[in-house]
Amino acid sequence: MSGEASAPGASPRAPRPGTQKSSGSVTKKGDRGAKEKPATVLQPVGEEEPKNPEEYQCTGVLETDFAELCTRSGYTDFPKVVPRPRPHPTFVPSASMSEKPTLDDQRLSGSCSLNSVESKYVFFRPTIQVELEPEDKSVKEIYIRGWKVEERILGIFSKCLPPLSQLQAINLWKVGLTDKTLTTFIALLPLCASTLRKVSLEGNPLPEQSYHKLMTLDSTISHLSLRNNDIDDNGAQLLGQALSTLHSCNRTLVSLNLGFNHIGDAGAGYIADGLRLNRALLWLSLAHNRIQDQGALKLAEVLRPFELTHTEVVERRRLLLEKGSQERSRLPSSSRHGDSKAERDKNPLMGVSSAALAEKPDKTSTTKTPKGLGKKKEKSGDPVKKEEKSGSGQSPTQGTPKKEDPAKAGKGKVTIPEQKPSKGKGPKTGNKEKRSFLMESELVAETSEMVNPLLEPVEHREGKVFMPGNKVLLHLNLMRNRITEVGLESFLATVQHQAQFSKSRSTARGPVGLLHLSLAKNCFSPQCPTYTMIQELMLPRDPISKAKPREEETMASST
Repeated sequence: MSGEASAPGASPRAPRPGTQKSSGSVTKKGDRGAKEKPATVLQPVGEEEPKNPEEYQCTGVLETDFAELCTRSGYTDFPKVVPRPRPHPTFVPSASMSEKPTLDDQRLSGSCSLNSVESKYVFFRPTIQVELEPEDKSVKEIYIRGWKVEERILGIFSKCLPPLSQLQAINLWKVGLTDKTLTTFIALLPLCASTLRKVSLEGNPLPEQSYHKLMTLDSTISHLSLRNNDIDDNGAQLLGQALSTLHSCNRTLVSLNLGFNHIGDAGAGYIADGLRLNRALLWLSLAHNRIQDQGALKLAEVLRPFELTHTEVVERRRLLLEKGSQERSRLPSSSRHGDSKAERDKNPLMGVSSAALAEKPDKTSTTKTPKGLGKKKEKSGDPVKKEEKSGSGQSPTQGTPKKEDPAKAGKGKVTIPEQKPSKGKGPKTGNKEKRSFLMESELVAETSEMVNPLLEPVEHREGKVFMPGNKVLLHLNLMRNRITEVGLESFLATVQHQAQFSKSRSTARGPVGLLHLSLAKNCFSPQCPTYTMIQELMLPRDPISKAKPREEETMASST
């Protein structure tokens, strides 16, 4: 009886604290039991990871797909996908002084409304912030900040990111990347939509500094930000080689941000070497680094005519020979009278090889077409003009055989075209050539991505070959480095040259050089005469400074 009494006595006690919540207490116990059972099964679920995530078909909704894939991979607590927070409309820089008390009141009331530790620190909880398109609410940008992205999470991203057809940018800030996880991240980029063009990896220092792997020849990234990654001269060397080498060049990267790193003079020199043959990069920031005058000199020199090294001259000659052989291979498909336009247009490279042809006429008489070409070039320049006029209606591509047979005859004399690039244009210019020059310029504009910079027109001074310099880079930021007036002098020479160059090309299309140069906060006085001259020369070139007076005029007219 005592046992029976204790049982009834115990039964009322159990429900008494929750007479109104008895069902709730039971369900809570059941929930706990249900939660504990999957916790014990986490290991088997982890073992089934290769199967379960693959069985799931992603819907294109990141929030749903990521949560489902994390659950199937054994995660019980994972970051949530949330819209990227926007600043409150009242928090604008132009707010009047009278609004400041109200802002403080809002902040105070907001802090007072946080009643728990969890709600106070909810801002710092791991999340995946997304920026949505206003029309269809599709994911446009992804922001991950302040939590470690592991290998398994990247595996989940490789499944849920490809269905995002409008994804344009991925931003990873202090996510604890390693060289291994960076390789995994780079491998998933080609799986994403073709609209993905921007990648930002900031605050992720790597021991091997393998960021250059993001700039391979097959990379589609146009905008890359690598701030705060402790990149030193060794890392800058890898990045400079990724921009361009003698045999390769990145053709997709448009902007590169290397601010807030540890790049010194040697690293700036490596970046300058990468700019020698790169004709794609438009925007470069090296702000907040350790660049001094030597690095500044190297950067400034590459933006104006610079001398080719012996290795570059040899490579240029090889490219000329290779180009000649490629054009000769198209000889059977060309007509006998259609080689005037391309000959005139490409004279800077091959037009003056008539000397080699005159020396070895027998070699050019192997075929009928070269025989006629040899006769043309053995005569004076005037008969050549007549035949060019007669064939002016032909396509520019048909003129290639005439140029390349001389190269074939004088294969060992490739230096001749280089020595007289400008003289080839003189005797072969005429009124009817304007149309062919326009057609050629349009053709070059369309296929400019395939043209090697070493084939650009060059200058010959005292037996040396000079490239025109990089005129494609439009924006260069060197704020807060260690540049003195010595480095300023070199940049002044560069800006003066580019200003003169842009005046001479005022009616022509094409790159004209820097439009914005930032040298503030370096080791010189803001009132330095050299710095003042640079600012005066850059002011009319800067499109932002041009736009400000227009905005002021429109504001004045509207008021």
